[in-house]
This record gives sequence, structure tokens and C-alpha cells, in this order.
Amino acid sequence: MTTPSVVAPKLEPGGKAGVGFIGLCEPYVAGREWEYMKACIDTGWVSSVGSFVDRFETEFAEKVGTRYAVAMASGTSALHIALLVSGIKPDEEVVAPALTFIAPLNAMRYVGAWPTVVDVDPNHWQMDSDQLRAFLETDCERKGRVLVNRRTGRTVSAVMPVDILGHPCDLDSIYGLAAEYGLKVVEDATESLGAKYKERSLGQLSPVTCFSFNGNKLITTGGGGMLVTDNEALARRARYLATQAKDDALEYVHHAVGYNYRLTNPLAAMGCAQLEQLDAFVEKKLAIAARYTKAFADIPGLTPMREAAWARSAFWMFTMLVEGDTFGMDSRALLRHLGEQKIQARPLWEPMHKSHAHKGAWCRPCPVAERIHERALSLPCSVGLTQADQNRVIAAVRGAAGSGRGQ
Repeated sequence: MTTPSVVAPKLEPGGKAGVGFIGLCEPYVAGREWEYMKACIDTGWVSSVGSFVDRFETEFAEKVGTRYAVAMASGTSALHIALLVSGIKPDEEVVAPALTFIAPLNAMRYVGAWPTVVDVDPNHWQMDSDQLRAFLETDCERKGRVLVNRRTGRTVSAVMPVDILGHPCDLDSIYGLAAEYGLKVVEDATESLGAKYKERSLGQLSPVTCFSFNGNKLITTGGGGMLVTDNEALARRARYLATQAKDDALEYVHHAVGYNYRLTNPLAAMGCAQLEQLDAFVEKKLAIAARYTKAFADIPGLTPMREAAWARSAFWMFTMLVEGDTFGMDSRALLRHLGEQKIQARPLWEPMHKSHAHKGAWCRPCPVAERIHERALSLPCSVGLTQADQNRVIAAVRGAAGSGRGQ
């Protein structure tokens, strides 16, 4: 992991969750958010049209290096629309990683498609391209011009790399397989704004990429998302579907089923103000991760998530593996220990191949995802985390090492 090249600005915590409580990943609102949002209220432009919506889309596209951006009500709605405009059809399969928040798999079901789950790599915890290749080579067969999952009989049409925790997937490997097997790619970068793959910002490398602005994301609009692309027709279609598919707004004529997915002007105004601070936010996240990594380097049984040589992680979350036998307590015991000291920590998501919500989806064995889920714990890493509060977290973790307080 690289040390930040500039000194991040001093940022103070919000303190909204109670005196002494250190939250996991809280929003940081300290720029021109109020000024911009007040302008919406003062002028009455509070719906899903207004100058800040257009401005947020334009400035966001410029920031990530794409031609177009379409603001959405959430990251999940952006994923839903991305799958629709990519042409994913009912009963087709989209390959997804086992280790992710459930939203991308839910979006697949919204369009009637099925997720097919493969394992993640043990070093960086992203979709394992070797496992993807194993699925395509051993579990699929070509029937005419389509690729079919021989276990389910369904057409495999796409792959969705999910860049989790601020770190990019190995996109070159995934794209090589997608090209070889004729698969579409829809990238979920909802957790990884500010990350780079081989010096290129996420958003530039896929036909369509989605981001999230939920309250705990690197920048926030409270709730919101963005779809980015270089394809003009795809962007136009995405905006059309997200705005109730209006063909004639005056006469209320609609030629397709649309969705009420557009971001409102006040939330876009907040997004503009947050986007102005993005670089400083990333630098603060890098500084927090670097400090934790250094502080825990001499403690057996703690392994921070690694950064690949070809990646620059945005470290949206600082997550480490806790080896119970070596550290002295397992990840859930450490979670409880920190909670007793008013420090919020959190495990990662239930692996998708175990999700009851997606029964009927076909999955390869995913032992790496299971092992990470059992051991992973995310520590407080808000942009507004003070050095004093980080010292408290570090002291609490170090104090638990070797304590043998139980598993």
C-alpha cells in the first residue's frame, strides 16, 4: 500500500451517534452542501429536474473520465438499469462473485435473470478470474451461438465484476474471458469510487459502470447512484428508462415500462459539493488504512486486505482477517470486545452462494469466500475519523491480542 503523497486536511468527526461512540463509516459533510441544497429550496427546484442534476452528471463524468453519466436514486437502481440497457434477458445467467453485498444479485433478479456465483481470490478478495475460467470451461458448453450452463440449461450472457471495499477487480483477465466466451460485462463499482486499475479510474474500463452514494460511501447524497458510459445510445436509453420512459411528457405517452429512478435536484446539489472534496476524501482514507496497517504489523493473527500491484485501492473500508487461534479471539469475539468500548466494527456480508434470497441460483464451491466471511472484520474508517479516535481503535484491538477471551 502506498503512502499518501499529500497531507490530508484535518477533518473533525460529526459526533451524531453519541458521546464517545466511534462509528464504522459515517458521512462527512463539511463543504458547500448546505449552500447548494439551500439554493434548490430557495428556488423551488426540489424534484428530479434542475440545474444541479445536470451539473452533477457532467462533473461526475469528467471526474471519472467518461463521456456520459446518468444520476439515479440509488446504486441498486443504477445496476438495474445497467442490466436492462445491456440487454440482459429473463432466464439468462450473469456471473457474480460470492463476496459482495446482495444488491447486484437482486438487480439481476429484477430483470428476470439468474446470478451464477463463483469464488473470490484469496489475496485481494475480488472475483477470481481462474474460478470464472473454470466455470466457463467445465460447467458450460456452446450450443450454436450461445453459451449454456450445462447444469441448469440456461444461457450465460454476462459477467458482473464487483469491485468490493474500494479495490478494483482484475479487469483485464475478466475482460479477456468475456471476449473469449462472448459475454457482456456490467461493472459494479458502487464501493470503489476513487480507485484505479492500472492507473485508470474505475468507470473508464467497462461499457457501463455503476456507483453508489449511500450514506456510508466515499461521497454521499444520502441515497443515490450513478451510471457511467462512453456509449451515447446506452446513456440515452438509461436516462429514458429511469425517467418513467416518457416519449411525450406533455401528453403522457409511454412506449416502454419505465422506472422512477431519477435523483432529485437537492440530492444532486449535495453530490456536487461532495464531489468537490473527493480527492481529499481519498487521501484521508489512504492515510487511515496506512496507519492501521502499520499499527497492526507486529500482531500475529491480523491480516489487512492487500492492495494489488496493479491497483490503487480507495480503501472505502479498512477490513482485516482475524485468525482466532493466533490472535487470541475470533472476529466475532473481537467485534463484541470493540462494541463494549463503543467502537463499531462489522463483519462482511453472507457469501452469496449461501443466500436464501437467491435459492435456485447455481453456484460453484466458494471456500475462499467462506473463509473470508468467517474471519473478516471492518474497523472504523470514516473520512472524519480523528487521530485520537483511531488511536482508541488501535489500542482496543492491540489490547485484545492474546487475551484469550473466547471465540
